[in-house]
Amino acid sequence: MSATPDSTSADAEQLIVDLRRRLAELEAKLAEALEQQTATAEVLQVINSSPGDLAPVFDAMLDKATRLCEARYGQIATYDGEFFQFVAVHGEAGFVEEQLARGLMPPTSGLAWPSLLDGEDIVHFPDVRDTELYRAGDERARRFVDRGRGRSLLAVALRKEVALLGALTLYRQEPRQFSDKQIALLQNFAAQAVIAMENARLITETREALEQQTATAEVLGVINSSPGDLSPVFDAMLEKAMRLCEAAFGQLVVNDGGRFVTAATRGVPTAFAEYRRSDPPDYGPGTTPFRIRAGERVVRSDDLKAEPAYWSGEPNRRAIVDLGGARSMLAVALRKDDSVLGHIQIYRQEVRPFSDKQVALLENFAAQAVIAMENARLLGELRQRTDEVAELNRGLEARVAEQVEELQRVGRLKRFLAPQLAELIVSQGDEKILESHRREIVVVFCDLRGYTAFTETAEPEEVLDFLREYHGALGPLVAQFEGTLDQFSGDGIMVFFNDPVPIPDAAERAVRMAIAMRGAASALISGWRRLGRDLGFGVGIAQGYATLGQIGFSERSGYTAIGTVCNVAARLCAEAKDGQILISQRVAARLNDNITLEEMGALTLKGLTQPVVAFNVPLAASQPALRVIEGGPPSV
Repeated sequence: MSATPDSTSADAEQLIVDLRRRLAELEAKLAEALEQQTATAEVLQVINSSPGDLAPVFDAMLDKATRLCEARYGQIATYDGEFFQFVAVHGEAGFVEEQLARGLMPPTSGLAWPSLLDGEDIVHFPDVRDTELYRAGDERARRFVDRGRGRSLLAVALRKEVALLGALTLYRQEPRQFSDKQIALLQNFAAQAVIAMENARLITETREALEQQTATAEVLGVINSSPGDLSPVFDAMLEKAMRLCEAAFGQLVVNDGGRFVTAATRGVPTAFAEYRRSDPPDYGPGTTPFRIRAGERVVRSDDLKAEPAYWSGEPNRRAIVDLGGARSMLAVALRKDDSVLGHIQIYRQEVRPFSDKQVALLENFAAQAVIAMENARLLGELRQRTDEVAELNRGLEARVAEQVEELQRVGRLKRFLAPQLAELIVSQGDEKILESHRREIVVVFCDLRGYTAFTETAEPEEVLDFLREYHGALGPLVAQFEGTLDQFSGDGIMVFFNDPVPIPDAAERAVRMAIAMRGAASALISGWRRLGRDLGFGVGIAQGYATLGQIGFSERSGYTAIGTVCNVAARLCAEAKDGQILISQRVAARLNDNITLEEMGALTLKGLTQPVVAFNVPLAASQPALRVIEGGPPSV
């Protein structure tokens, strides 16, 4: 039977519906994939911009992972082969502080950690409450569900090859299985975390190598500048060796006709130094010089007090332990072919063995000492080290240029932000918090009474000197109380709090800044009045919502607030008499009984249709309790 027109039309409509549904599904998948790729790229950018600093990398990673995987809480813990330790936590402030304060934790304290140590790469509990662990009364499972209100858990191992470096864990407070895509995404973040940790390790090793190479080059510089004079060479060598090897004291001795003679010392305890000056007996069997003379190139002791030379009462060994307090020791022979020229010896006053890297470093210094003593191959070694240092300096110069650019950026932001806030924005590498937005803020306006009359009679140069002194006294207080400076306009100053970075006590900070400004202005005003300038100082403070953001253009921009709260603060400032700090009722309500107030009643302010209930902060504002003084000016 042939299709009727109606059936053909219905089939076409159904096909269109199916295609639209399929298109919507594909668009949703594409958006999800794009969001994940963007998050991955942003984390990689943080890794690239924070070489050696894992904190911002882990924080960014947890932020992206919890958001994309729809989890409320997240943690990254590192594992040192014995203990886990949280290095990044996402969640409420109290939860974050509690977790970071836990310190070193055994693997058994984590719900998923034992399984990761057993070789599993993923541990997934769609509902911890619905597990045998919980039903059997396992303390970790019970704590997770009953105390932490957790239900779903997903943990992914941080591994380098087979070695466990840590764990990335997400939590939900509702029983809901993580999807395969979310698990794959968390595995991707875990791989990025391993890359960041490996980069940090390599950077640390490179930094240590740079310090060692720099110290080596510095010693070579001393060798070159002191031809024939070994004292400054040995002193410099001993100082570098002790610092890089974390030793308490050390000595360098040379072979003088078959007898070891001290050529340089550093940090040697006085009692042991006096013993050595008393012409002690030659070193006996088991002592370091005896073993060096017998042909050993490296002598290392984890604990001098635990060796037979000490038990047997060998006087030199007893002296270095009992008088010098030495416990761990490292010595390297100075040799030219088969000849023993001396040795360099360093000590720790606690039992802490020297590492293989430190042995290699001391061997390097010993080789330099031989070069200095023999004065051979000096020019070739010096040229080689000089070229290495020059290359390192070029890398450092490039890094300095980057830091200069960062400092310039901080400087631009410091024009209207507190220094600590400007540095915070730069360290985060994101100025989005400065984009236009709406937020509740506390606005402070202050200016001088009698300023206009002063400018009418004063010379321009006098006005400029006056403003420099005035701004110099009040301006630093804005940064001190972490306010955001909106503007200096003649004698008028506008500051607001709680933006761009929110703070919990914005009202109190604003009032305390105003009190400090009043004190600073009072000291200036007393001096100006002696010069015949009749000036006063007043402040207005209001709290409310405003629209905030950057204004201006690329070469010159500012950060400002716009809204009725700004007008109220300005009008209160205009209403304030000399020495008054007028605050709105909302500000007064947020002071938590910490500041003395004087009730002023409802004030009718110019440009505002409704009266404003205001309070004054009297000069006795340092009283500890909030006390409203009746009998202020009547309502108008």
